[in-house]
Amino acid sequence: MTETLTIGKALNLGLRRAMEDDAKVVLMGEDIGRLGGVFRITDGLQKDFGEDRVVDTPLAEAGILGTAVGLAMRGYRPVCEIQFDGFVFPAYNQIVTQVAKIHARSRGRLPMPIVIRIPFGGGIGAVEHHSESPEAYFAHTPGLKVVAVSNPVDAYWGIQQAIAHPDPVVFLEPKRRYWEKAEVDTDATPGPLFASRVVRGGDDVTVLAYGPMVKTALQAAEAAAEEGRSIEVVDLRTLSPLDLDPVFDSVRRTGRCVVVHEAPLTLGLGAEIAARVTETCFHSLEAPVLRVGGYDTPYPPSKLEEEYLPDLDRVLDAVDRAVSF
Repeated sequence: MTETLTIGKALNLGLRRAMEDDAKVVLMGEDIGRLGGVFRITDGLQKDFGEDRVVDTPLAEAGILGTAVGLAMRGYRPVCEIQFDGFVFPAYNQIVTQVAKIHARSRGRLPMPIVIRIPFGGGIGAVEHHSESPEAYFAHTPGLKVVAVSNPVDAYWGIQQAIAHPDPVVFLEPKRRYWEKAEVDTDATPGPLFASRVVRGGDDVTVLAYGPMVKTALQAAEAAAEEGRSIEVVDLRTLSPLDLDPVFDSVRRTGRCVVVHEAPLTLGLGAEIAARVTETCFHSLEAPVLRVGGYDTPYPPSKLEEEYLPDLDRVLDAVDRAVSF
């Protein structure tokens, strides 16, 4: 059945279906029960599945993740909601020292099928600590999978696949895109979770993006097309592991590559991707791999975030620089 869904509603339906399919799936988070979460992603789930499976937790992110570790050891599949990206840092110790390592430390005896849902990125006019892009911290940590969805289809199927996965998954949701709509076939056979995807074909420049920046990259490609320039856009979808084979194929054809993300440039995902594209596609490149990202400053007050966040013009400027070599 095909439905028109927002990303937020797709996540809600995906969580519902995962809970229907497996009684061991438990949701945990601040205000996710009666309220349905700040963004209403879990709306109605506590009413239908009960307080034992949709748990309103105290305001204690370290406690949420610590409890999830214990539940996973006993065979449950906890799904933890971090209310905002900037609130994940009190739980960072649990995530990188326990969640990411117990499976390896126990020599495979203790899997950690935990999903950590994090609304990430800016663009909603929020106050301090509500507009972070912490993906590089987690992608750098062995033992964690990191997924960043950009559309309702990937939101619906991706959350189910992440919950079914045996390893811990940091599941990044682009909060300013929660209300973006698309057609979702809820009876389709989904593609693999840990795979990138070409979402617009092109011949002149490859633009790589993930999460909230995919829409920005597509808008840039549309604007460039009006000037006769053909941009190929690749949605990375997963940040750990990186699926770069489609990227390499694209860059070998276009000879140019631009990486776009909201996080600061220094030691961000763009740096790793640029290094690997350069190593693998060196003889095909007609220009250096360029990066467009947030500035190396703390996220600014909301009145200044439009100056901070990469936009269509900054992406097109990088495309122009790549072509000019």
